[in-house]
Amino acid sequence: MDPTLAAQMSEAVAEKVLQYRRDESGWKICREANGVSVSWRPSVEFSGNLYRGEGIVNAPPEKVWVCIKPLPGTLRAKWDENVSSFEIIESLTDTLCVSRTTSPSAAMKLISPRDFVDLVLMKTYEDGTLSSNAINVEHPLCPPKPGYVRGFNHPCGCFCEPVPGEPNKTHLVTFFQTNLSGYLPQSVVDSFFPRSMAGFYTNLEKAVKTLYD
Repeated sequence: MDPTLAAQMSEAVAEKVLQYRRDESGWKICREANGVSVSWRPSVEFSGNLYRGEGIVNAPPEKVWVCIKPLPGTLRAKWDENVSSFEIIESLTDTLCVSRTTSPSAAMKLISPRDFVDLVLMKTYEDGTLSSNAINVEHPLCPPKPGYVRGFNHPCGCFCEPVPGEPNKTHLVTFFQTNLSGYLPQSVVDSFFPRSMAGFYTNLEKAVKTLYD
């Protein structure tokens, strides 16, 4: 992938995800439990929804980042029940790459295994916030593969934000905007994302505790 084009594209995605973070309008809460809130609003990118997850993780941002960073050696496939595997297709810089993520079947196998090929940019902000930002791309080294339905991530990402006065806590805000493709009933999609996002926070909390306790 052309590095200059990839850099421009990824920075535009990061700016868009940052706008999602700053814009508090139009969100409707669809799930709240154990200190985690999941809300949604219609996507302007495709015919589905943009989902936002928000909660506190009991670990510093840099430790939470170790568990969720989209880099080689990531722990995501070990604790995230929605990630079967993660691989780097092309590394463009230390903070920019093309990745392939696979997910297992879900919703009592109504959703068959998916794979996603994304351009991913990692950023660090002045306040210490760590973020990942991603969007689907095509890549010649990663055509569709047998056994997987190719899904498409529209601008999405997460923010590991420091909590003022609480150095051992992270305010984690996540955004998902995914076209799962295939012939799925909308009701299946609408129930899957809030549930899986709430599970993401629960499993991340357990992973951080296991790793650092």
